Amino acid sequence: MRTLIILAAALALAACAATESTPVIGSSGAPFPAERGSALPPPSLAATGQAAPPEGRAPGGIDFGQWRSADPAVYAPALQAQMRQRLAGKNAAEMSADLEANGFACEDQGRLECRIEIFERDCAHDWYVVQERGRAEPVAGYDVLCLGAR
Repeated sequence: MRTLIILAAALALAACAATESTPVIGSSGAPFPAERGSALPPPSLAATGQAAPPEGRAPGGIDFGQWRSADPAVYAPALQAQMRQRLAGKNAAEMSADLEANGFACEDQGRLECRIEIFERDCAHDWYVVQERGRAEPVAGYDVLCLGAR
């Protein structure tokens, strides 16, 4: 009986060892290369060049409110309403100038897209305003994604 148990354990150990040495085959037909340490580092905060907006009114006049403690489900629609009222009747160049005066980085490539993207206390915060050609009102919002449990 003891010999049977030892033999079963040895066979299980051999089966595990055999599956570990089996290479994982990628789409090219070759095993995945083991190139440890070759991934690019994550972008630093300095790479974005953006600072966190103030809590309250920015120098350019946009009221960011108490965003650090805000519920995104309530804060995002309020931000959109404020942006639609503020930017009503402005063309893309005027919108861009207004938003950039408030800390947004804007890009106009077929549509105007302005963002503030920061990382603070393990959370990524993203304020955005997008004005598509032919659309009457901009789409604005706020997203937050936090890493780990709080």
